[in-house]
Amino acid sequence: MTFSLFDLFWIVLLVTSIQPILQKRSLEARRVQAIQEFERKRQSRVILLIHRQESISLFGIPLSRYISIEDSEQILRAIRLTPPDVPIDLILHTPGGLVLATEQIARALIRHHAKVTVFVPHYAMSGGTMLALAADEIVMDENAVLGPVDPQLGNFPAASILKVLEDKPIGEIDDQTLIMADISRKAIGQVQRFVRTLLE
Repeated sequence: MTFSLFDLFWIVLLVTSIQPILQKRSLEARRVQAIQEFERKRQSRVILLIHRQESISLFGIPLSRYISIEDSEQILRAIRLTPPDVPIDLILHTPGGLVLATEQIARALIRHHAKVTVFVPHYAMSGGTMLALAADEIVMDENAVLGPVDPQLGNFPAASILKVLEDKPIGEIDDQTLIMADISRKAIGQVQRFVRTLLE
């Protein structure tokens, strides 16, 4: 049996298309093994909330992930399935996300009877900071950061929308901006009240 260049091309194409899949599965298996080892050492339940910016390989468009309702459903299920006497270790790496989803997760962490520890290896911003504040203990890398708890309306920080009201006469501000400012004021108040309850 002889191989032509055409056959070699298809073999190389097949190998190069399968290799990333095998690498990903190998990486996932190593992660699961590391998590299980961490759980054994700490006698805890490890829950991950990791949002990484990934690229869609076909177009190279950056796809950012944030705390979503789907995240809260999965994490609430993991907390619910954790026996009350088993500590929870939550590993956070997130730019934040929906306030509703964050509040749901934070309240569930507060209600968990055993110790809750949040690990921040790199950063936990906005909603991630609120989740960290819900824990009994926060463990951070010396270079890790917690970000400000700043509600967003679409792509705009609520505080920046309110700043428009200070900088411009009311007659020069369009109705949509006034409505967004009203929503911003309420969002900031909601987050401030919730953070106060976390710190009490």
